[in-house]
This record gives sequence, structure tokens and C-alpha cells, in this order.
Amino acid sequence: MSLIRVSPAMFPTTQIGLRQPGSNNPMMIICSSANKLQNSFGHMIKCSNLPLKVAACCSQSVASTTKAVKDVTVSNHNDGVKLYVGLPLNSVSECNAINHSRAIAAGLRALKLLGVAGVELPIFWGVSEKEAMGKYEWSGYLALVEMVRKSGLKLHVSLCFHGCKEENIALPKWVSQIGESEPDIFFADRSGKRYKDCLSFGVDDLPVFNGKTAIEVYQGFIESFKMVFAPFMSSTITGVTIGMGPDGELRYPSHHEQIKNRVDHDHGAGEFQCYDENMMMSLKENAETVGNPLWGLCGPHDAPSYNQQPIVNTFFNEGGSWETDYGDFFLSWYSAQLVSHADRMLSLAAASFRDSTVKVSGKLPLIPSWYRSCSRPAEATAGFYNTVNRNGYEEIAKIFCKNSCRMVLPGMDMLDEQQPNESFSSPELLLADIQDACRKHGVVVCGQNLNVASTAKSFDQIKKNLVSENGIELFLYQRMGGDFFSPGNFPLFTAFVRSLNQLPIDSDDLGVNDREGVLLVPSKTRKLQTV
Repeated sequence: MSLIRVSPAMFPTTQIGLRQPGSNNPMMIICSSANKLQNSFGHMIKCSNLPLKVAACCSQSVASTTKAVKDVTVSNHNDGVKLYVGLPLNSVSECNAINHSRAIAAGLRALKLLGVAGVELPIFWGVSEKEAMGKYEWSGYLALVEMVRKSGLKLHVSLCFHGCKEENIALPKWVSQIGESEPDIFFADRSGKRYKDCLSFGVDDLPVFNGKTAIEVYQGFIESFKMVFAPFMSSTITGVTIGMGPDGELRYPSHHEQIKNRVDHDHGAGEFQCYDENMMMSLKENAETVGNPLWGLCGPHDAPSYNQQPIVNTFFNEGGSWETDYGDFFLSWYSAQLVSHADRMLSLAAASFRDSTVKVSGKLPLIPSWYRSCSRPAEATAGFYNTVNRNGYEEIAKIFCKNSCRMVLPGMDMLDEQQPNESFSSPELLLADIQDACRKHGVVVCGQNLNVASTAKSFDQIKKNLVSENGIELFLYQRMGGDFFSPGNFPLFTAFVRSLNQLPIDSDDLGVNDREGVLLVPSKTRKLQTV
């Protein structure tokens, strides 16, 4: 996948592009190989059979045409929903260099021309505090933030206290070294399997990091970030999402060991992640407090495994242990640890940015599998005690309200009709459930999609959620890369941006013939042509 400026004659592959009215010079070309499209953003500056030196034209392409195409920009999002697009997860390498800088620069210009308000940047703990506690290296992220500033776009930052297997981003080396001798800093499942891409909630207040607690370590990272990026605060950086668990979401890593490439791998309940020593100590103390010390010896003996059908002969079946006094005790304790962790993290973030206009948020997951069952097991193992008789998001919403933080909700592109019947899934009802709790407690909701939308129906679902009574002001579209800029997906995104600005969509804006998908940046002239 390439976003470049080059003569059409150089491509033996499928090409799409833009020309300025009255000119033969391509304004933008999006090229995809006739073979399989590459998903990696790194391939945006490479294309099969294309000399690498051509990629050097990438950043010059948009820069040379920006002045000439001012009339093609969409109106700014001063009112209504502000749209941000996520930058690649690996935008900055472990060596603190910007990955794919030319492609990112070209992408920023394309988004600016399209009328997008800003971009979202994930900043990883394992990149910026990699070698030693308190030794911060921000150079790569600083360079990228400066690039965003120069593009004229706003920036929403996500502070990521988790690893990312997808991009081979681990926790800081010094954390992993401590984990070798203190494995209970990580979550553990019933079999003792450790999840090493984030810290257990059980060490939030334990001084196991060279005399510091996890919260104190997070605080040092946040304070360093705030100090170094102070020149960009409020002017370029308008919001910060604080990471609170796996993939930055407030949840337990309950599904991390599910078997891949199996038909039912999305239909299991997952497993409780409470078996590290510190979490078990908390369970024991709570059981003794309520006068039933035996309840604190371990987690539920009849809990399902990761991929097991959860409502057949397990803790979660009708009339099962989840409906007993013990079940209520355990699920209440398990979810309370999640709520307490949310309070600690959001309180920390809110206090850190209290003297700025930067808006703080936290992200929840959307776990729709088994929502139509009474026990809702997939949510329960992730930490949300949200059964048919109990709203498990009330306490979460109260914590967000208490700390004046916004809530980021993903999955706004998901449709009930696309879910397999055997999973008892309902993303639409679950989303409404969480939004009701937020509305009741005055929590502002920010939207996010789960996948790069590849159909008009997915974008229609996003728009439906954005114009609902919940008053969503910010939508974080995930994420820039090969799929995002593909000939099949980017024209749909273009139309989506137009619709958010309440401008009519002409067929001229999405020119498609039988050979290629064509991106046309919307304009009043409506004279842009394909290559």
C-alpha cells in the first residue's frame, strides 16, 4: 500500500488517485498491488515492483498541492462531533524513531484536507520508560507531536501502561526483570498462567517496584509526560486517555488464552484472573470480613474454561452458583477490585491535569457475547457484574463522574444482526446499557469503532450512535494503516466525514468503476477525476 505522488506509467498495479481541476498532475495516488493488500502501515511507503526512492516523493506530494487545493477541504468540526483518527500503534519504535514518517506525514495532510479535527496517538510505557524506572525517553513522541502540530491537526494522547503483542511492544524491561523474581505482579488464571502485558490490580498499592507502588510508578510517568509536553498542552494536545488494563481498557485479561482459529473461540466466557498471590490475599481478607473464610480459599470451583460454553453445567448456567450467596460475594469482590483500580487511575490522571484544559478520559471495553443470557458470563470474567438483575456499570459511571472524566466506548460500529446466534450477543443493547448509566450520572461519552469499517452499513451504525440522545462530541476512529487507506475502505470513510458535516454526498465524491475504488476528497468544485 502506498500513498505517493508518481506518474501513472510507473505502476503495473491497480491505481487510484486525484487530479487538480485543469491539471495532469496527480494530487494524490493510493496504490494497491494486484496481489494481496498489505495490512501493515509500513507497506504504505512500499509497493511491489515500485522503487523505494519513489517513496521519498510522499511527503512532498501533499505539501506541493496544499495551497492549490484549499477549496477541497471540508468545513472544520467547530460544532457537533469532532472526529479524530488513530495513528498506527507502532508510530514510534523502541529506538524512539518515527516509523513510516513519510507515510504518516502524507496521511496527516490527507486527513487535514478531508476536514478531520485531529488524530489520536498511543504512547507506550515500554517505549518511553524502557530501560530503567524514572529514565524517560520522549524524543520520538516529541518529534511526532511536532509533526501533528505543524499539520494543523489537534491531538488526543492515549497513555498506554500495557504491552501490545500485535506490534511486539512489551512492558518496560525493568518491569519484566522484577516480574522474573516477583511473578505475582502479573495477573494469573486458575492454572497459574500469567498475563504479562499489564500489571495486576493487586499491586496498585504495594511497594514492589524498588520501594514504589504501581500507582506511584504510573504517576511518575504521567508527570514526566506532562512536563515534557507542556508546550503542546491545550493548544495541540486537547485530551488524554489513561490506560487502565489490557489494551488500555478497564477490564481483566479474561480472554487472553482463548484458542484461535476455532469456530467457538469468541463464544466462551473466558476465565477469572484472580489467582496471583496479591489478589488471593484480598479475596481471603474479604471472605473473613463477611464471616465465611472458606469462600476466600480460591475462585469458583465450577467456573468455565476460556472456550467452554458457559451456560451449560458451569458457574453461569441457570440456577448455577452465580445466583447463590457465594456467587454474589465472589462477583461483588471481583468487580470491586476493578472499580477501585478505576478510581485510583482516574483520580491520578484528573489530579495531574487539573491545572490544564486537557480533558481526561478512560476506556471501557464492549463485551457483547452472552449479553442475552441471564448471567452474562463474558462480562463477569472481565470484571463487570452486570447480570439481568443488576446493572454492573452504575458503579463504574459513578467513578468517572466523581473524577470528572470522560468515558471512551468502543464498538459503535457493531450490529446485532452481524453476531452469531450461538454467542447470545447484543452489542447494541449493551452499548445502550452503558450509555444509560453514563447519562444517569452525567458522564460524557466518547465513541470509538472496533474495526476499520469496510461497509456502508457499519458507518451508518456509527452515525446512528453519534446522533443519538447521548450527545457524543468526540469520535476516535481506529486506526490509520493499510486497511484504512485501502481503495475499498477510504472512500467510505470520506463519505462518512461528509455526512458528519451534514453536507450532501454526490456520486462525484465517490467515483468507482469496475476496475478500481477511487478516493475523491470532497470539494465544492466536484471536478476531481480518477487517474
